[in-house]
Parts: sequence; structure tokens; C-alpha cells
Amino acid sequence: MKTVLTAAAATALVCGLASAEHHESRASAGAEAVVQSIYAAFAAGDIPAFTARLGADIVWNEADNFPYADGNPYEGPDAVMAGVFGRIGADWDGFAATPDTMIVDGNEVAVMGRYTGTHRETGNAIDAQFVHVWTIVDGQAVTFQQYTDTWQVRTASGLD
Repeated sequence: MKTVLTAAAATALVCGLASAEHHESRASAGAEAVVQSIYAAFAAGDIPAFTARLGADIVWNEADNFPYADGNPYEGPDAVMAGVFGRIGADWDGFAATPDTMIVDGNEVAVMGRYTGTHRETGNAIDAQFVHVWTIVDGQAVTFQQYTDTWQVRTASGLD
């Protein structure tokens, strides 16, 4: 059996695909903007803006063997703030997570960058690369996975 695609059907199909690609492009741009706003809020120390971008049920995972991975997975903004960022604030001077490159695929955003800071107790500094993988839904982060040089951070922290 031979299938014939009429000009009208072909146009509708192409327009439908273009519309789907346009929608995905908008979703990608939206996801990237959300992730950019998360890093900007963190850099500015704007905790309300930072937590406003975290979904109520966010599932946050620190890298295996990272000093703050002991609470994985952190579920919800309060758990993330207490288990991760409260500890960062207590342990580090000048801690920064500086994004360099973002790769966006729909609602998934991979961010490559560097952590810098000085551990308060040991005086040791870090300059460690990281990759963060975010999932964004309806303008909020719903998952986060960290990958980083855990050895460098643990050593600077005096743990290894």
C-alpha cells in the first residue's frame, strides 16, 4: 500500500514539527534563564531569590564523597539550605560557584564552572572544576546533581 502525502498534509506536518521545535527552543531558553538566575542570586547573596527558583519538591544531590553528600538526597529548599548552603556559609570564606559554560537540552541544563573559596578552619583554598546538571520545570529547579573534584575540596577541608 502506497501512502500519499498531500501538499496540505505535508505543510501541516512541517508546521507542526516547526512548532514543536520552536516550543522546545522556548523551553530551552526558559530553562537556561532560570539556571542563570540561580547562579546570579547565589553570587549576589540573595537567598530569597535563590530559593524562589527551587521547586518545593526539589531533589538535590551532592557529588559522591563531597563533604556535604552525607544528607543526599536533600529534598525541598529548606533541606538544601540547611544541609548544603548553611554549611558552606559556616565552612568557607569567599565561596563562589562561577559558571563558565551551559549546555541546554530542553528542560535539562548542564553547567560547567569552578568553585573557589578558602576553608575557614584550615586556611586552604580551592579552585575546583564542577559540572552541575539541572532539571527545570515550570520555571523552577526540580532536580540538581553535582559533579566535582571531591578530593580537592575534602583535602582543603582537612578531611583527607
